[in-house]
Order: sequence, then C-alpha cells, then structure tokens
Amino acid sequence: MLARNIKKKLASGEPVFGGWMSLAHPSIGEIFAQAGFDWVLVETEHTAIDNSQVLPILMAIEAGGAVPLVRLASVDPVQAKAMMDSGVGGIFVPLVNNRDDAELSVKMAKYPPQGIRGVGLARAHRYGVNFKEYIEHANEDSLVVVQIEDIQAVECIDEILSVEGVDVAYIGPYDLSMSMGLPGQLDHPEVKAAMDRILESALKHGVAPGLHMLHPEQAKTNLQARLDEGYRFIAMGSDLVILQETMKEFRDLCPR
Repeated sequence: MLARNIKKKLASGEPVFGGWMSLAHPSIGEIFAQAGFDWVLVETEHTAIDNSQVLPILMAIEAGGAVPLVRLASVDPVQAKAMMDSGVGGIFVPLVNNRDDAELSVKMAKYPPQGIRGVGLARAHRYGVNFKEYIEHANEDSLVVVQIEDIQAVECIDEILSVEGVDVAYIGPYDLSMSMGLPGQLDHPEVKAAMDRILESALKHGVAPGLHMLHPEQAKTNLQARLDEGYRFIAMGSDLVILQETMKEFRDLCPR
C-alpha cells in the first residue's frame, strides 16, 4: 500500500523527505522520484494542474520509486475522492483552521465507518483486481497532512491535532505570516513563536511536524537543526525554484 512505509517511518520517529512539483509534466515527477525521495507532491492549490493531469504524473512518480501525494485546492471531499481513487498515497489539505476542518480532512480520505470516502472501481485498487486487499488496508495506510497556515489555526492547534487520523501538521509559513499582518517576515519573533507553538503541539499529540526547505542553502544551513527540533516531514525544493534559480545562475555567468 502506497503510504504504508512512510507512516511506519514517521511512527518510529524517522524523518521522510519529498520533492514538490508545480509544473504539469510527468517527467518532472519521475526525475524527483528517481532522486531518492520518499514522496513527491503534486501541487493543485496554486497551479492550473487539474485532476486529469494529475493521473499520468502519479504514474511517473510511482515508476520512479516514490509515493505520490497531492495538495488539494481546498478542504474538498470531491477532489479528495478523485485523487484517492487515482492512487495517491495521501492528501495535503490546505488552510485547516479548526477542528471541523481537521475532522473533514480525515473523513474524506477514509472509507466508512471512519470516513465518507465513496467506493468505486478505480486505479487505486487496480480497477478491482486488488479491491479486497486495498479496501481492507486503505484507511490505515492513507496519509493525511493538515496544513497549518493561519493564526486562527494556531489559536486552536491542540483541538486540530488531537483529531484521530491526522498524521502530519505541515506549516505554511508565508500564509501564516500574512494572516498575522507580517507578510513574508518569517524571522519575526511573533511568526517564529507561532511556528514553535505548532511544533510543540504536534510533538505532544504524536503528529509529525512538517515544513519546507525551499532553497539548497537553507537546507545546508538549517536542516539538521530542524530535524533536531523534531520536524520529520520535510519538503525539499520545488521545480519552479530549481528552474528559476539555476537558470538565473547560468545567465549571470554570461557576458553582458
């Protein structure tokens, strides 16, 4: 089952690492997976990638040896059902701001009685070939990542992370700072205090804390410290950033 090993690693305290892709080409997912990441996420919240484009990307990620995950556009049971049936190992749910959001995030990734996910023939169980085995284990193996990216969520973080079935509390620092009236000021003491509060609550409730290392220099400088603090679900880089920064570096080498 797709996310089983990731969940086992997290449960034993091991970190897992993933790539983040926003461009709708399967080769990118395959390249990221072949780099050796545990998971690769397909971004549908802030991109034009639609459900039909996700499917071939998932296939490429699996072929490369990683677990495909999808960030949904919202707390949306309809999109969640389509993505789970397509064969993702789990879902990232953006802007989970209260306990109700967290409970729905879990329910839409799980079959009854734990959830509300509908049952139908789909790629997730090889169009019925593995139906019995998949249905038997899908609830325990599906990964649910709630994104904490608003000060409203921080204020009720213990209620959110006490919801059974939440596996990861993933911090969205830019939206968080924006909600605090401090856009992009990630080093501001109030933003750092809010992030620390999320981390503390996650560790208290047995939920894996997660964050993004967007730039290689950031990872070289800070990754080990974040791991030492307890972060265990780490996104590394982004196809957009890799292309933009690498090509700018090449352009800067060219005579003007």
